[in-house]
Amino acid sequence: MIKKVASSYLYLHTRKFHTYHFQILRSPVQKVHGRIHLMSNFQLRNLHTSSTMNTKILNGNLWDTDPELFDIIKKEKQRQASGLEMIASENFTSVPVLQCLSSCLHNKYSEGMPHQRYYGGNEFIDEIEVLAQQRSLEAYKLKAEDWGVNVQPYSGSPANFAVYTGVVEPHGRIMGLDLPDGGHLTHGFFTANKKISATSIFFESMPYKVDPKTGLIDYDKLAETAKLFKPRLIIAGISCYSRCLDYKRFRQIADENGAILMADMAHISGLVAAGIIPSPFEYCDIVTTTTHKTLRGPRAGVIFFRKGVRSVNAKGEKIMFDFESKINQAVFPGLQGGPHNHAIAAIATAMKQATMPEFVDYQRQVVANAQRLCAGLAARGYDIATGGTDVHLVLVDVRRAGLSGARAERLLELVSVACNKNTVPGDKSALNPSGIRLGTPALTTRGLKETDIDRVVEYIDRALKLAQEVTAISGPKLVDFNKTVTENADIQAKINKLKEEIENYSQTFPLPGYEKY
Repeated sequence: MIKKVASSYLYLHTRKFHTYHFQILRSPVQKVHGRIHLMSNFQLRNLHTSSTMNTKILNGNLWDTDPELFDIIKKEKQRQASGLEMIASENFTSVPVLQCLSSCLHNKYSEGMPHQRYYGGNEFIDEIEVLAQQRSLEAYKLKAEDWGVNVQPYSGSPANFAVYTGVVEPHGRIMGLDLPDGGHLTHGFFTANKKISATSIFFESMPYKVDPKTGLIDYDKLAETAKLFKPRLIIAGISCYSRCLDYKRFRQIADENGAILMADMAHISGLVAAGIIPSPFEYCDIVTTTTHKTLRGPRAGVIFFRKGVRSVNAKGEKIMFDFESKINQAVFPGLQGGPHNHAIAAIATAMKQATMPEFVDYQRQVVANAQRLCAGLAARGYDIATGGTDVHLVLVDVRRAGLSGARAERLLELVSVACNKNTVPGDKSALNPSGIRLGTPALTTRGLKETDIDRVVEYIDRALKLAQEVTAISGPKLVDFNKTVTENADIQAKINKLKEEIENYSQTFPLPGYEKY
């Protein structure tokens, strides 16, 4: 009887233009507890509506399924296109990278290393990750027998912490450039009252400093301090330091103290790949990087580590590097779960781009633009930390202009120039910095050249002079400064006029990526 009833009804499931259509040729049926029952019209409507809604959620476009969110994303796209993006750690990535990030690779779980997964179905994921590893080595001209690479870290901070976890025992000693002097939080920053970074919580960190007069790293003082502190690991890395690092001197200091030498090249990895500045790979044991700054890839992290023979002892026995298993196991299962396969694919295509002649030209222009920016601001009387730049960023001391970093940042933001307040040599507090950090990677991606940077310098100068004018009205407190820029009609008019001029100029340069989002 059941077979007869079931065969009397035909259920057609077709897909057309990403929409499911159902045709019920006779009375609809449903199966409940193994028996066939006729479905009511109400149940049929619910089935059809549920199927249609599910299809819309899975296959509809964001602008149809969530117009509220999409509207905000469009506003951010417009902000990026209209403003001058000068945050040194930001860039505009390519369409191929964006396509990887929105691909089906997002769907797959792949815990473990290639060919050693904890899940099935990773045949092609393995191919992608191996390709990303190979291309990462190729981008920095490294031999596979000498260097290994892990492309699974979610970003630069997790990459750094994985290295510490893998090769420095708990409460082992680490030395990195102090945050107020241009280092990064993950290099061990702490204050007299609080351990700020997890690095300083789980490891014992000792900062090294810059000379407060020159703004340059005091290598002699570093060597002296290292002899007393005896670190397990020394970090040669920066977050806001505009000169090339002396990796040879770092290596000498590390060897004198039996320390591992790690470079954090997150900011400068694109310049290194292009051969524009000295490479850390000649002298360092481990190198970490993000992939989204000068490298112009996805928001992710990569760890390089030495392999092979480390040294030969007195008996002629080879002592091998032992970083590979320690670091790989620290990444997973130590600190992370499944890798972000869509990001790993994006790393692969970004590393391919990094080997192209056009990429080298781009990096040269990044530095040329930064140096033009530096010279232009110096000519207008602004103090530049270290007196110049070798890389992609400029650190401007605004104290002589009667400003704080926060006030300068705020006024620039109001006229659509994005930068960040930053400590300068001699600052007492990271919470009340006296400078602003400006970078050229994002502007250079949009096609700005030296003569265009001259216009940018003019805009920055006018904005900072307007900040001086606001300060004269508001007094020294930031809260009063912010109140003045929002309530003083004359100031508002001047801000709006400069903002309009800057946005009209910015929109003459193309922005890579999708047109609307």
